[in-house]
Amino acid sequence: MSLRLSIDRISKSYDGNAVLDGCRFEFEAGKTYALIGSNGSGKSTFLRICALLEQPDKGAVRFFCGDAEQPHEIPLKRKITLVLPKTGVFNSSVFNNAAYGLKIRGIAGNEIKEKAARILKLVKLAGKSAQNAQTLSSGETQRLGIARAMVFEPEIIFLDEPTAFVDAESKGIIEELISKFKDRQRTVIIATHDLHQAERLDSQILSMTEGRLKLL
Repeated sequence: MSLRLSIDRISKSYDGNAVLDGCRFEFEAGKTYALIGSNGSGKSTFLRICALLEQPDKGAVRFFCGDAEQPHEIPLKRKITLVLPKTGVFNSSVFNNAAYGLKIRGIAGNEIKEKAARILKLVKLAGKSAQNAQTLSSGETQRLGIARAMVFEPEIIFLDEPTAFVDAESKGIIEELISKFKDRQRTVIIATHDLHQAERLDSQILSMTEGRLKLL
């Protein structure tokens, strides 16, 4: 049974300036949501809080499997992931970058090879698996970052402006990946300023204005 996410009146301020103001929403499992808003509207803060990387000042972030609320512990955190607008890579091969998270979780070697190879094929980097990741283009680097997030097969993936700094080819590949992720009944929550992209992804569109969420 897939995770669903409930946001209950979360607020967040920095140095007395309100960034989020009582945001509420129920994210259903297996759907794609696009969070639309201008720079500084609170989209990135909202995603970080939803991904349990930051605490709200008020309100609560709750995850449910069926009717059972899931505690904010390691088993839950391994089912969610956040991809930032610019991805950092290690000074190692593309394959090792894709496989790193699996290795530190103690996954068996054969399974690591199979999963890393499969995800690199999906992001169209299989032909560069032996190449040093630091020599990739910005678009290829972002695709590798998404591969590292998806290799765990998370139930919810948060994407913060994933195509903001990439070329047209990588943008198309990333949008295709998001669609495939949705087809696997995973939940996708993407922050973007591109309304046309949100429509192409057949997503439910939410606007973020002055720290408040609204379903369009």
